[in-house]
Amino acid sequence: MALTQAQVAIVKSTAPILKEHGKTITTTFYRNMLSAHPELKNYFSLRNQQTGAQQAALANSVLAYATHIDDLGKLSHAVERIAQKHVSLFIKPDHYPIVGTHLIGAIGEVLGSALTAEIKDAWVAAYGQLADIFIKREGDLYEAAGEWNSWRKFKIVKKEAENDSVTSFYLEPVNGEKLPKFLPGQYISLQIPVPELEGVLQSRQFSLSEAPGTNHFRVSVKLEGPTEEPALADLAAGKVAGLVSNRLHKRYNVGDEVEVSPPAGEFFLNPADTSAAKKPLVLLSAGVGATPLVSIYDSVLASETASRPISWIHGARSSGSTCFVPHILETAKEHDNVTTKIFLEDIKEGDKYDFKGQIDLARLEQEKLLHLESQDAEYYICGPEDWMVNVRAFLEERGVPRERQHLELFKTGDV
Repeated sequence: MALTQAQVAIVKSTAPILKEHGKTITTTFYRNMLSAHPELKNYFSLRNQQTGAQQAALANSVLAYATHIDDLGKLSHAVERIAQKHVSLFIKPDHYPIVGTHLIGAIGEVLGSALTAEIKDAWVAAYGQLADIFIKREGDLYEAAGEWNSWRKFKIVKKEAENDSVTSFYLEPVNGEKLPKFLPGQYISLQIPVPELEGVLQSRQFSLSEAPGTNHFRVSVKLEGPTEEPALADLAAGKVAGLVSNRLHKRYNVGDEVEVSPPAGEFFLNPADTSAAKKPLVLLSAGVGATPLVSIYDSVLASETASRPISWIHGARSSGSTCFVPHILETAKEHDNVTTKIFLEDIKEGDKYDFKGQIDLARLEQEKLLHLESQDAEYYICGPEDWMVNVRAFLEERGVPRERQHLELFKTGDV
């Protein structure tokens, strides 16, 4: 049932309260919900819970919803990003009443008597509306995925080092079924058990780092954090960075199995879109941020739009931390329409690079590599969050609207 105008006004009026108390509310929410439903721990990153990233992301989402409840179109990108992530984790309609009960309960616990019956009724209705939006969109995504509606076992058939800290895992379905097509730039979720924590499962999203059309999925995973085995107490408290990534590196080898969900994600390029044949494509990556872009790059070069102008600007601390640079450079030699520029901070003899230092887009303006003069150039950007924010600001200052900028964030929340 739609909210009344009075309820919309009430929810919108609570935005300042949510801005002040949002993190406390969401922290209370997760504590209470996971205590009452410990089985839901399998859906959430222990690390994000410990750092507060998950709580902050939800607080920001709830605040955005209250702020724009009278203009939900402004939330379409956020809704799509969250829905795609939910589907990759198999969040189902039955989960929404549980979330609603504990979210409203947390608001009441934190605000106390300030949560009047009128405000509570408005937020119950508002949550119901939001849940319906997600359930509908996620239902469409589940329908598109067909029979792949639960975790499937995949076997690691190849494990290959890409650089000092990134390893590619080639995964084939144990049941031998043909893999679905995905859109370059999308990700899959991998789920593994953490036996030390009495059967807790942990899932992470990894970009597909190869063009679609093979009989396997390739994900390229960066080793994170300390290399020694963590203490059990730190594991249980969510204090271990890179829990899934590091276990894949250290404990999973050819022949081992992992659980996988279907390709998902709102960050993608459709190479079948022939209307983009003449639009410049600018790829901007830092470090492991090259992983989704190499899928886009290879897919475009194998498509009917292969002749479009393409620039790839990539940066890394050293040649030992670059991703796919030999492949990028060799492929570029075969295509006159492809230009590459490599930035390296630490240089050693024999390195292939164009500029020393961090990526400095201002140094490329005169070379027209960024296609800033174009009214239809597309920009795909992936790397550390702060760096992406700076790139977006650089492009916006030069007249590139956000709708032509596509950013992929390797963490919870949004850019």
